[in-house]
Amino acid sequence: MTLLTLDDVDVFYGDLQATFGVSLRIEEGETVAVIGANGAGKSTLLRAIIGLTPPRRGEIRLAGNVITGLPCDVIARLGVALVPEGRRLFASLSVEENLLIGAARARPGPWSLEAVYRLFPAMREFRRQAAAEISGGQQQMVAIARALLTNPRLLLCDELSLGLAPKVIADIYACFVEILRSGVAIVLVEQDTVRARDSSNRLYCLLKGKVTLDKASRQASREEIRRAYFGDRAA
Repeated sequence: MTLLTLDDVDVFYGDLQATFGVSLRIEEGETVAVIGANGAGKSTLLRAIIGLTPPRRGEIRLAGNVITGLPCDVIARLGVALVPEGRRLFASLSVEENLLIGAARARPGPWSLEAVYRLFPAMREFRRQAAAEISGGQQQMVAIARALLTNPRLLLCDELSLGLAPKVIADIYACFVEILRSGVAIVLVEQDTVRARDSSNRLYCLLKGKVTLDKASRQASREEIRRAYFGDRAA
């Protein structure tokens, strides 16, 4: 069953158009990767889905219901959660207090405080520390756990690997197996094209706000990805 559909979505920042007729789909229980260079429109697309920057044209549907233009808190309650670029934790609050904010208006579902501690066992050890005092990798775990505690149907992940060591990135990506097993679909916005392809079922590439590749990840060759990523410069 199709969980999320975008049809011909145009997003603007004032008079500046950021995406042009973007269409994509996400099936229940799958991982979709969105790749592209800085400024390609990847984060803008996530902001449009969650309602932070509503499309000026086009339509977004969640499980067949139109959510275009709904407030972001309503979209969140319908089952969409965002792990934002840069984590955006409350720095002065403890790790567990940050988590409880995610759980405050949770939908019914499998993700509880105990469940996210099982997913990230190390997090239990630093749960009483202020979010500002822990490492970037630990903060990313907290940001993912906070989003999961809303019990989403769809988890939007914006540049999870940014600024993190390779081992930390691998550990974070390893948790997706358990997240998918719980029934959550995942959208990964990622600049690392190899990791994006290897971690997803379907791959979309954006270039200057337009979709240049839409393909099953295992069928996308490196050459196809390179040409979609760089456009005419790859010729």
